[in-house]
Amino acid sequence: MIHVENLTKRYGAHVAVDDVSFSCEAGTVTGFLGPNGAGKSTTMRMLCGLAPPTSGRATVLGVPYRELPNPGREVGVLLDASAQHAGRTGQEVLTLAAKTLGMPSSRVPEMLNTVGLEGPAGRRRVGDYSLGMRQRLGLAHALLGDPRVIVLDEPANGLDPEGIFWMRGVLRDFADRGGAVLLSSHLLHEVEAVADRLVVIAGGKIVADGTKDELLNAGGVLVRSSDRTGLRRALALADLPSTTTTDGAQLVDGDAEAVGRAALAAGVVLTELRPAETAGLEQLFLSLTSGGTTTTQEQAA
Repeated sequence: MIHVENLTKRYGAHVAVDDVSFSCEAGTVTGFLGPNGAGKSTTMRMLCGLAPPTSGRATVLGVPYRELPNPGREVGVLLDASAQHAGRTGQEVLTLAAKTLGMPSSRVPEMLNTVGLEGPAGRRRVGDYSLGMRQRLGLAHALLGDPRVIVLDEPANGLDPEGIFWMRGVLRDFADRGGAVLLSSHLLHEVEAVADRLVVIAGGKIVADGTKDELLNAGGVLVRSSDRTGLRRALALADLPSTTTTDGAQLVDGDAEAVGRAALAAGVVLTELRPAETAGLEQLFLSLTSGGTTTTQEQAA
């Protein structure tokens, strides 16, 4: 549903986004991650037609965003929750947007209820809203046109833990009904909890792209035998790089089947063979964005 191909954005001599490519398919939540200044917001602005690319192409539902006849009915966008008219009430903001999109007025109270701004909250002026309330209103605005794709930049900012849990459910439900979600967030734990795919950008370049399971479980396998010397010899003969852990096991850069076959061929009895534990998304993020290592879907698989 979203396809970004060789997208590049230069500001004079500075390259903000450098040959970026990735896709977001129907029925998935894609976490778009990177440190400050990595190029996330610039990429999303190009995707949504707010900034022209220097080169490359970004399409939503097969065409550039600007070529969609009524974009809000196809793509819901929340890039800046503070970019709302402070003098209008939440209800007025959505009512005006519904008229612009050609949606029935009944959609307004439905969306206010969905995001927890029904009743007095919807009748308050946006200027009196907390950041969390503006985020809820922004999500209601993004969902108002019943789109097939939503693009969200840091939508959990200002939300309390209950609000973050609520938003996770909204996004998961949207994807499970066949929608596509592109989600940028610095809350790595929440992205890990809801995302199906992960795209990590650093220095304007994609440094990881794959399913969450592929990337987070790319730590190899842990194998153990009472014959430690024989096991190390068997792994070396099979060209399976390994290191010895502090408790005497071998951490192998390979899959379980290859390790098992190597042990069988050498007549080594294994007492343990399992995927190596990983430290989760936070460790992956730090390793990718601090060292410049490139990890692609093919490398992780």
